[in-house]
Amino acid sequence: MLVIRVVNGGPGAIFWMWLAAILGMTTKFAEVTLAVAYRERNELGEYSGGPMYYIKNGLGQAWLAKVFALFVALAAFGIGCMVQANSIATSLLGQFNIPTWVTGALVVVSAGAILIGGIKRIGQVAEKLVPFMAAFYILGGLIILIMNAAQLPGVFSSIFSNAFTGRAAFGGFAGATVGEAIRYGVARGVFTNEAGLGSAPIAHAAASTDHPARQGIWGAFEVFVDTILVCSITALVVISSNLWNTSELEGANLTTAAFNNGLAGIGGIIVTVGLVLFAFTTILGWCYYGEKSAEYLLNTSKVIMPYRAIFVALAFVGALQEIDLVWNMADALNALMALPNLIAVLILSPVVAKLAKQFFTDPERVYIPADYVDIVKRK
Repeated sequence: MLVIRVVNGGPGAIFWMWLAAILGMTTKFAEVTLAVAYRERNELGEYSGGPMYYIKNGLGQAWLAKVFALFVALAAFGIGCMVQANSIATSLLGQFNIPTWVTGALVVVSAGAILIGGIKRIGQVAEKLVPFMAAFYILGGLIILIMNAAQLPGVFSSIFSNAFTGRAAFGGFAGATVGEAIRYGVARGVFTNEAGLGSAPIAHAAASTDHPARQGIWGAFEVFVDTILVCSITALVVISSNLWNTSELEGANLTTAAFNNGLAGIGGIIVTVGLVLFAFTTILGWCYYGEKSAEYLLNTSKVIMPYRAIFVALAFVGALQEIDLVWNMADALNALMALPNLIAVLILSPVVAKLAKQFFTDPERVYIPADYVDIVKRK
């Protein structure tokens, strides 16, 4: 997410977000590598993969694979649907005074129209929106940080001091304990890059690649861009504005106000456009994660259309909910998803190590499945 909640965890949360991102790059590499290594072809000849497949095929624990699939199918409604719709609605309400119910309805109609086309349509939309969104948002954030250059030494000082002492460098902040900094920093770090959750590998497993580790590198790169780059820019803008400590705003409204503080009028538009595009493409991606998990769980593709219908309907509900309720639900579902996935990643880490060694020994080679299938079978 573009919205970093320093309100609850204080500036120290950013330190723990960075730490979560560094660890997350390793985790994301491992889970994406496993997703490609253990993927299967479905009845349509398409690749299907993700934690449920490497839990089943790698660990031989079909029941745990079903548990994971159930958690993803449910988590997608909160993490990838309601939270994203809530962020879109909150941002548009604050910037353009658009009623949340109007935004919710627009999200339902537009997302539904795209999701009918399946993964190919989702990919076509995402590949056009994401690069523009990232460049637009990052450029705006960097301009503000250059303008606030004098405040940055103090910002970094507060991040590191609050990470271990829980004291707000700017004063007047109650409740910024070390525990809260860790909780919100790690939670937001995991939320934005999905490392450890096992959701993104479901999409990576459908990629055309010649080696699992090659796709794993792209997974690690995602974490770097999402958290180290985009979320760090957001956090630095918010903290340097000092609005997190003096304003009652939170979430998308806080980020919008901070960008407006740096670039009056234009800043709010940058945040709104960036957040809407990011959150909307996230909705599309998470619907795919959820429907593929539901398909695996029930062993039938007939569940896909009903799942999509429920998914887009909940986007409307999410747009109207209080943000604390939505965020707390997302954090809880994150944990439920991560547990079986991380167990599998840990046990199958020798497979990841062997695949990585094979690939990095000769990264220029064009591999075929037969080149690494023995490693997967031997574990």
